[in-house]
Amino acid sequence: MPDWTRSMRQTYEFTTVDPNTWLDKKLIKDVEGCTITRDAEAETLGSATLTCAEDQTDEYVRSYLVTEQDGIHERFVLGTHLYQTPGSKYSATRKTADQDGYTCLLELKEKMPPLGYSIQEGANILNIAGQIIREQLRTPIAAGSSDDKLLSAFVSDTEDTWLTFLTDLISNADYEFGLDESGRALFAKRQSLAALRPVWIYTDDNSSILYPSLEIKRDLYGIPNVVEVVYSPSDDTAPMFARAVNDDPASPVSTVNRGREVTYRETNPDVTEGISQAQLEGYAKKLLRDMSSLEYQITYRHGYCPVNVGDCVLLNYELAGLKNVAAKVTRQVIKCTNGCPVDETAVFTKQLWGSVLS
Repeated sequence: MPDWTRSMRQTYEFTTVDPNTWLDKKLIKDVEGCTITRDAEAETLGSATLTCAEDQTDEYVRSYLVTEQDGIHERFVLGTHLYQTPGSKYSATRKTADQDGYTCLLELKEKMPPLGYSIQEGANILNIAGQIIREQLRTPIAAGSSDDKLLSAFVSDTEDTWLTFLTDLISNADYEFGLDESGRALFAKRQSLAALRPVWIYTDDNSSILYPSLEIKRDLYGIPNVVEVVYSPSDDTAPMFARAVNDDPASPVSTVNRGREVTYRETNPDVTEGISQAQLEGYAKKLLRDMSSLEYQITYRHGYCPVNVGDCVLLNYELAGLKNVAAKVTRQVIKCTNGCPVDETAVFTKQLWGSVLS
């Protein structure tokens, strides 16, 4: 593994992929440009664009970053995509084709389950999902294992694709789709940011791979500083009422700092029958605490390093006031140009009130 903070020679290679073996097949020549997008919010988790002389329609193509440092050559897979060619350009001397790339999950998006397709109650969720995906997808799958079973029959909707059906199915075991750089599909366990360990530390010192600019977005709109809970017992006795107020001067969203109340009222609380007044007040405090968290979105650029979407990174960027901030990467745009710059987006949450309930 090279030292990504030091200078090195970087080039790129692109090869077609045999979908039956998932191994490289043929080197593609005359590639003019490539951009790879990894996106946790996209239905198929990413895309790519490729410009080259050869038409790669319906071919899987694997993109490599090739490094040379201290006389050692290494190759790193940046992505594997199924390409289509929406158009070509011609000049007096050559032809170039602009090609759109899709992740292997496109194969699941293009096909639909039979009408009324169902899985019986008690089926092991990941086992049956893995079996289905191996039948419907040409690419490898790392399904993982879990003891979670369906609590009731799982039936497809008329509009379901195999992708939406399987996404909903594995969510019952708290799993979601993922992809690795080689283009292999994964079933990834959903984890909170607190459960993740940082795989990379970004700093703004002299050995940093961060570019100097960084953008932070946050939105305080809708975060309440007052929560009201109304509970109506089933025995038709008088409704119960509880109110929690954030008037903490240390909280940026408190009534003190905002100068006004922002109220959220819940009229159908998830509480047990016979709840006491004190318990209802505790429920209101907990609800206000849970709603008093703010998501920050950070966008920055860095030189390539082995970080992927879903990874946790640690940010130390003193100019922006970020010190030992753990954030989860949600999006990357990798440009196959000099320096292999990566435009990266990561998110983290900050508790604005009620870290300790009184």
